[in-house]
Amino acid sequence: MTNPTNLGLDETLLEIIVCPNCHGSLKPVQTDEGGELVCEGTCGYAYPVRDSIPVLLVDEARKPA
Repeated sequence: MTNPTNLGLDETLLEIIVCPNCHGSLKPVQTDEGGELVCEGTCGYAYPVRDSIPVLLVDEARKPA
């Protein structure tokens, strides 16, 4: 079952996906552009979520400031 705070992503999916860069856990965060999955591990990358599909490509990630 999906939850609006999870950017339309299934709870089960959020439990199993990890950051492709450092393998840290990912936290859904609502943004003006829709949403992103922010790494809570060492890298802090933020991966966009487009049309309820996480784009887990390091080249597409927003780097932390």
